[in-house]
Amino acid sequence: MIKFRHLIWMMTVAAGLMLAAPHSFAQQPDVGDQPGLLPDDSVQLPAEFRKQTVYYRTSEAPGTIIISTAERHLYLVQGNDRALRYGIGVGRDGFQWQGLLSITRKAEWPDWTPPPEMIQRQPYLPRFMAGGPGNPLGARAMYLGTTVYRIHGTNRPDTIGTAISSGCFRLVNTDVSDLYSRVPVGTKVIVRQKPSL
Repeated sequence: MIKFRHLIWMMTVAAGLMLAAPHSFAQQPDVGDQPGLLPDDSVQLPAEFRKQTVYYRTSEAPGTIIISTAERHLYLVQGNDRALRYGIGVGRDGFQWQGLLSITRKAEWPDWTPPPEMIQRQPYLPRFMAGGPGNPLGARAMYLGTTVYRIHGTNRPDTIGTAISSGCFRLVNTDVSDLYSRVPVGTKVIVRQKPSL
């Protein structure tokens, strides 16, 4: 009888932990979004994630942005089988997506208003944050279609090459400023999850 009570008690505790886990997980700070943190400019990106010109075969027109979430790279097509490749941070599991959009708006040192879905998952976030070095959107932002997603800078350069965001694509501030200066509103953006064969 004691063993049976112990078993029932253990099952009750396990069920309670399983039901509480999603709620407590939602309350955990997301290390990718740290409003107010000033960027550490001494962070040295691995060579793979530094901006560079690479061989890149595509039928897309020069000026097109192609994002490969699997590779953690953003390509700006240059033509003649060349592209500028930037290292990026991408959406964590459950927040990766693919599609064809265009840049509908650009902003320098953008303000940040986390969308309601993000506030629901991370209620500790500010409801608004003015642009500046401590803003998670970093130095520049390029807004994608009518979605909540952006290509933007970051105050966390150590997250480049990781899957940590809520679906946006982050670059170090020097790279996003460079990309921002090269692409106009209307630029075609292709987001791919799997490498093309």
